[in-house]
Amino acid sequence: MNDQVMIVDDDPSIRETVEIVLSAFGYSVSVAENGRVCLEKLKDEFKGLILMDVMMPEMDGWNTIVEIKERGLHGDNIICMLTAVNDPGPKMEKLSEYIIDYIRKPFTSEELIEKVKEYLRYVKK
Repeated sequence: MNDQVMIVDDDPSIRETVEIVLSAFGYSVSVAENGRVCLEKLKDEFKGLILMDVMMPEMDGWNTIVEIKERGLHGDNIICMLTAVNDPGPKMEKLSEYIIDYIRKPFTSEELIEKVKEYLRYVKK
């Protein structure tokens, strides 16, 4: 099983909290403060679970997923939206084949670990 997780969120406290929680459980965590940094990490051959925020300046989560798709960077990565937005709306429907789930903030550490463990099973070695 691949144990890499990338958190893509513009909020430093969310990035730090997720990194601390996941690292404590032995996951290798990569952080990206926006979609552009996420794309760079994918070009550097990141492979694992991507926890993607929806609302970010410069390049939001939806546009980042479109770029991932258009640049052929999806590979065997699994994308899960991790956001405070209540309703993902029609953008989620258009990109649903690239997104495994939609987790709303706030969430507990236990919920996060459970979901990460579940979704990493889908990442090919």
